[in-house]
Amino acid sequence: MSATHEPREDESEATNRPPTRRTQAKAARRAELLSAAARQMAERGFAGVRLEDIGRAVGVSGPAMYRHFSSKTELLDEMLIDISQRLHDGGSEVADRGGSPSETLVALIGFHIDVLVTRPDLITVQDRDLPSMTPAANHRVRLLQRRYVERWVDVLLVVTDEAGMALDRAEARVRVHAMFGLLNSSPRLPAFDQNGLRRLLTAMALAALRCEVPDQVGPGTS
Repeated sequence: MSATHEPREDESEATNRPPTRRTQAKAARRAELLSAAARQMAERGFAGVRLEDIGRAVGVSGPAMYRHFSSKTELLDEMLIDISQRLHDGGSEVADRGGSPSETLVALIGFHIDVLVTRPDLITVQDRDLPSMTPAANHRVRLLQRRYVERWVDVLLVVTDEAGMALDRAEARVRVHAMFGLLNSSPRLPAFDQNGLRRLLTAMALAALRCEVPDQVGPGTS
């Protein structure tokens, strides 16, 4: 039987050591690059953007970009895995929070709209540029998306069952996908007051799901 590896004292210290200023600065710059990449790719598409363009937007020279990302595809992979994980984790937190099924459904819609309103560029890139990812990253994103959709389907089925509506899982899934198609097109809408947009999108999402919720948990209550 092989001996169990015990971490050396210096390894444990390295693991527990707080991040240095240099590490924090590098992480902050990496986040800036991801944000700049999302904006540019949303405007011009993955193929229309170069690493050098992204670096220039935040004051990073072309060669220095490769200290952060080895390729434009690596950057895209990280960007879309991150937003997919954020949607999955946030949706799960909302679904597990408690409350009535109708309240949960409206809260899920509100959560998704919050992401749309605050990071429309990421939603645009996610909708359009999945085929440009590496196969492994693409698989990871699609897995997270499927799990996110299924949380919505679970909630929708309870809401419709309580309303006395017969709905099977396949149709519920189609309704959820149709609703996402509607909501995810909102970054391309004309400029509109944010509060008004949230109310309008919530009402449209409920209509796409073909759900009626009590007035006290409806679109105008957030």
